[in-house]
Amino acid sequence: MTAYTTNPPALVVVAHGSRDPRALGTVRQLLDGVRALRPGLPVHLGHIELNAPLLPDTLAGLDARGTGAAVLVPLLLSRGYHVKRDIPEMAAGARLHTRVAAPLGPHPLLVDALHARLTEAGWRTPVDGTARRATGVVLAAAGSRDPESRVDTHRTARLLAERLGVPVVPAYASAAAPTVPDALRALAARGRTRVAVASYFTAPGRFATECAAAAPWIASAPLGTHEAMARLLLHRYDRALRTPSAAPRELAPAS
Repeated sequence: MTAYTTNPPALVVVAHGSRDPRALGTVRQLLDGVRALRPGLPVHLGHIELNAPLLPDTLAGLDARGTGAAVLVPLLLSRGYHVKRDIPEMAAGARLHTRVAAPLGPHPLLVDALHARLTEAGWRTPVDGTARRATGVVLAAAGSRDPESRVDTHRTARLLAERLGVPVVPAYASAAAPTVPDALRALAARGRTRVAVASYFTAPGRFATECAAAAPWIASAPLGTHEAMARLLLHRYDRALRTPSAAPRELAPAS
């Protein structure tokens, strides 16, 4: 934990926004978890779209209250357009001093949360060779046209495969290939018929629901309010303070 003088920069968690009402409640509960881990740190929420408060409004409100600085931590799991363009442009339009942290992934804490959610859904690592050869996991993500986003998701899949001891195939709900059904068919063609879908989403929503519905065996819940998510938000906040000149593209390693 970083030691601060008085008045640390505010932590602004930047969520995408969703039409699903469950998403906002999940994000607000996650922020409560961050506050519990770091009492005294001002923690605020801003959305890119679809939900209030929108990020520019959050930043304007902080400025009006005399907040001197803020660190914006994307509640996003990989690099992409929102991380590279939308959030920095919104930050540049604010009056107060801002720093933009890296997205959450890839990082071992995400693997902790993914593994915990799979275990909650009924996952048990197969112990004998026959069961292991029939088992696999599809890591179901939202998807992006940005190739670096796919690199980040693939890295998370590799980290999860190391944890679980079975193949983990990344797949996407939109904008990228393979789709979740395609990934399931590819695993089945390799004899992997006992396949779990790991939900690589921060909160409930349409994509998470559709991906879970495709699971032939078990599907985990979104990462949501798992404590590892709160710890990772604080880690990205602390790291951004240590490297204030780094761009989001440069902050993607798993450390």
